Amino acid sequence: MSDKPAPSRRQAARLAAVQALYQWQEGEDAPAEIIEQFLRVRTGEAGEGGMRRDADRPLFKDVVEGTAAHRNELETVVSGALAQDWTWGRIDRLVRAILLAGAYELVHRKDVPARVVINEYVEIAHAFYDQGEPNFVNSVLDRVARQMRSAELVK
Repeated sequence: MSDKPAPSRRQAARLAAVQALYQWQEGEDAPAEIIEQFLRVRTGEAGEGGMRRDADRPLFKDVVEGTAAHRNELETVVSGALAQDWTWGRIDRLVRAILLAGAYELVHRKDVPARVVINEYVEIAHAFYDQGEPNFVNSVLDRVARQMRSAELVK
């Protein structure tokens, strides 16, 4: 039995948003259709494909819609935060979904502290990966935050 507390409603929404964005990158469904699938069908499903019933639905919807609407801008921001030897195309699709969602919140959700955004998406990376991906997500989102919210991180 794990000593880790259950994810918060907002964490559950972010996890589902990353899964929805991963599906969206597959290119078969529009963001609105995927949101509808999660809210109507996949809510309460167990496992990686579902969304907890108590997840923060407005946050889920905002992250998916906002990330999709600002995809080009976010890819540019994230690409600019990559180490010199990395390219957007080299990044695993699930890690891309995590980085896009995190970058969306850092750029467009000033109501959420940058450190909280970074921590939340690093935790999501830990849910899927046990190698270097969480550290990669941490370093890239930290660079994005320092670029977009430097004054907030000086403290």
